[in-house]
Amino acid sequence: MKSINVSMRDFDAFIALAQVQHFTRAAERCNLSQSAFSQKIGRIEASAGVRLFERSTRHVTLTPEGEVFAEEVRRIQADVQHAFSGLQDLAHRRVGRVAVAALPSVAAEWMPPVIARYRAANPQIKVELFDSLAGPALSMLREGRVDMAITSGEDLREFECMVLRLEKFFFVCRDDHPMADKSSVSLLQVAGADMMHLARSSSVRQHLQAQPAMLAAPPHGLEVEHLATLAALIAQGLGVSVVPELTLFHFRRDRLKAIPIRDRQLRRPIVLARHKARALSIAARAMFDEVVAQARA
Repeated sequence: MKSINVSMRDFDAFIALAQVQHFTRAAERCNLSQSAFSQKIGRIEASAGVRLFERSTRHVTLTPEGEVFAEEVRRIQADVQHAFSGLQDLAHRRVGRVAVAALPSVAAEWMPPVIARYRAANPQIKVELFDSLAGPALSMLREGRVDMAITSGEDLREFECMVLRLEKFFFVCRDDHPMADKSSVSLLQVAGADMMHLARSSSVRQHLQAQPAMLAAPPHGLEVEHLATLAALIAQGLGVSVVPELTLFHFRRDRLKAIPIRDRQLRRPIVLARHKARALSIAARAMFDEVVAQARA
């Protein structure tokens, strides 16, 4: 099949002639000279390989083939108009979808105000939030199921990343613990046999395990999956723990104390990651900016 070089302007000219059935008036409608307009119609017919118009001294009418072609051209024009309308809706954030994967602590602390502001500004955009550990969050990002992931730990070299915050850690104990009245403590001071931990798959545990003070004191305490369980165990006097700042809302209960860890090297980077090979949509970029603003507030 030979190559066809027909533009939307050519389609406009064809439909104009089909409607007014007069070369001079159709040329005026298209802001062309009559000779330029006639050449354009001739090129369309040459590309089609068939006569599309019956010409007389007084009127121009469509041939049967021209009638069929006119229906197709009108459909193409409508499809193009629909496509551009859809793009404008996306550009003005009238439609679309944004998906974010976030660590549970980030999902609970940062994302509610972020999503509230985003929805107020973009009520037609569908927002999806997945609260998950670092590994599953990055898998979703890798597979294209989310636009961005707010995470920590793991190997992030394949992603484009921004460090949002270097998160401090806190020692959590009951108010009758010997360390409960301290204004701050070192990790070496509290890394004892009654230390309880989150599961090894969590970014909190992985970060703590890399600290020399923790390596010197192998854990003998309980190990749990969820922070709510950890808080309940500490409240019962069954041990202590070290947790990052964003998780402290779990430990706001009677008889629990949260004391800053003063070790400067003990910081958990909270990272906003996105896929290097995929550009963010306009809607996703707006969410990205909201997350950054929340982290820096």
